[in-house]
Amino acid sequence: MASFEYNTAWRVILSVLFLISSDSRSRVVGAPQVPCYFIFGDSLADNGNNNNLETQAKANYPPYGIDFPEGATGRFTNGRTTVDIVAKRLGFEKYIQPFATAKGREILVGVNYASGGAGIRDETGQQLGDRISLNHQLQNHLVTISRVREMLGSNATAYLNKCIYTVGMGSNDYINNYFMPDVYQTSELYMPEQYADVLIEQYRQQLRTLYSYGARKVAIFGLSVIGCAPEEISRFGTNGSLCVDKINNAVMLFNDRLKTLVDELNSNLADAKFTYIDFFGISMAGLPALRLASSTCCKVREDGMCIPFETTCLIRMLHPFYDAFHPTETVNLVFGARAYKALLSSDAYPFDIHHLAML
Repeated sequence: MASFEYNTAWRVILSVLFLISSDSRSRVVGAPQVPCYFIFGDSLADNGNNNNLETQAKANYPPYGIDFPEGATGRFTNGRTTVDIVAKRLGFEKYIQPFATAKGREILVGVNYASGGAGIRDETGQQLGDRISLNHQLQNHLVTISRVREMLGSNATAYLNKCIYTVGMGSNDYINNYFMPDVYQTSELYMPEQYADVLIEQYRQQLRTLYSYGARKVAIFGLSVIGCAPEEISRFGTNGSLCVDKINNAVMLFNDRLKTLVDELNSNLADAKFTYIDFFGISMAGLPALRLASSTCCKVREDGMCIPFETTCLIRMLHPFYDAFHPTETVNLVFGARAYKALLSSDAYPFDIHHLAML
């Protein structure tokens, strides 16, 4: 067993070093592949929108950002997020700015609306405090669109049609809703299959709304193995499994329906180019590495967030989780690289973001 873990550790290190090397080589010289990139999501993509909200879900203090050039910006990790990686792969010189601080012509290259604790359902994450639900993020996007129209006039619609949009929602609808029966009634009202149907129906309407606002090239991030998060393992136990199976099983129900939804949207909406990124499948390929570091990299509070200003683990690339919920930059680098350019045909359906940008 020790030999297996040692060999696996070196495979993880070498593969990450390769990705870091290829990431540095992949930076595009010249214009980005698309004119702009708009980001909708939760704490996995938040880069500062929650900083001034009344909420527990904020990460604008050390040791968050310990490996990020600007330090603690509000990103829920040690370095870059998955969408940061995608932005660089698309050729953007700077990271996409959060809606909370984006100003002037900055919005012409895109806006990040993501908010820690947010969900598809408006009530999701309410026990944490303020958050910006997907419905509210869509409202914020309308504000951006009106500003873009002021700058570009009649060219605005065609401009927005060319942009890349990524949407990554649903994790909190499980870990900060369905699997919190002491706070929410959803698990009493719905069986897992029914809840997945309810979520997908609301998500369908939200994605159609985004389409009506001019989005044509949309990558939807499937949910990852959130049942493997240290907080969920601590809360529920694993009954001998590596992760909390009932959470991951529920997530698979949602993801299966999400992939079907992509087909439906592409069939029913003119010029729609939706695609699905299989973060669950990408995660599963790395599950053996989770045995190497099932603990968090930073010391965590009772709510699973990093304790302010505490020291962290030294070899962060060997830790899949930075705090009790959020992945390290190592994991984000893998997610971002394979979302942009699929390593396996199963990583993206029907195409990866690189091909989406060229359509």
